[in-house]
Amino acid sequence: MFSIRLADLAQQLDADLHGDGELVISGVASMQSAQAGQITFLSNSRYREQLASCLASAVVLTAADLEYCPGAALVVKNPYLTYARMAQILDTTPPPAKDIAPSAVIDASAKLGNNVSVGANAVIEAGVELGDNVIIGAGCFVGKNTRIGAGTRLWANVSVYHEVQIGECCLIQSGTVIGADGFGYANDGGNWVKIPQLGTVVIGDRVEIGACTTIDRGALDNTLIGNGVIIDNQCQIAHNVVIGDNTAVAGGVIMAGSLKIGRYCMIGGASVINGHMEICDKVTVTGMGMVMRPITKPGVYSSGIPLQPNKTWRKTAALVMNIDEMSKRLKNIERKVGKD
Repeated sequence: MFSIRLADLAQQLDADLHGDGELVISGVASMQSAQAGQITFLSNSRYREQLASCLASAVVLTAADLEYCPGAALVVKNPYLTYARMAQILDTTPPPAKDIAPSAVIDASAKLGNNVSVGANAVIEAGVELGDNVIIGAGCFVGKNTRIGAGTRLWANVSVYHEVQIGECCLIQSGTVIGADGFGYANDGGNWVKIPQLGTVVIGDRVEIGACTTIDRGALDNTLIGNGVIIDNQCQIAHNVVIGDNTAVAGGVIMAGSLKIGRYCMIGGASVINGHMEICDKVTVTGMGMVMRPITKPGVYSSGIPLQPNKTWRKTAALVMNIDEMSKRLKNIERKVGKD
């Protein structure tokens, strides 16, 4: 089990230490479940009364909450951000693979950098290039001429089609498919004629993609995912979508083809976004948003009706269904008032 002195942890986190720096920390836990030997964090002062009963060996908090902490503490400006960083330091997640498994199938023309690991039953096809410290999990498929940058990790059963480019220090979770055909067809008298998808997918550096997400290859030009983008589980990114740097996409989002999303956007879960349009930088779409038109100004956008008791919702739905008639009656009243 990995452990670290509290003083050393404080130094790595650039935190002010209050209390015994010789305490040994071996894990991170919530305030409610933390035990001796673990560290927790307080990011919302509303819960400061829980500090008195917290059993953690140390707490990460702000200077404003320090007086309420009876034990050792690390004082920082942003406890939640510090929690993310200390969780990385104390992370015990095993790597997706270690060394080259005997059952891995690696084409003789593939180029592997230093310290590459390939898991059991993974397939690495001809012309593939894997950078230093790349880890390919068990059962993965990496198609012809794909390039994967240094430090990138693929968990088990990821499928990466041919000619795909993935940058450095990316993390791709199990079941994700990158580079499958986009949904491109022409209609010939009621019969669908497939359009071969001749582009590819280009993914930047430090991108994280959740489990069972699909990113389609472009029809002619490429599907582009910028640096620092994070995409949650079970998302559908259609062909020729462009996602700008540091945009976050929550679970279950569907993006139609040829959509362009700017930088620093946040797309809420289960949102559906129309294709062939553009969303500017710094836009937030709240959960279950339906985006049918371009967004040209930064800000927060929402749509849909929040959950209501069924009886209330039925009344709301009835009003919505009659809104056209209500509008006509209002205009008639306005005309009559205007004449008077």
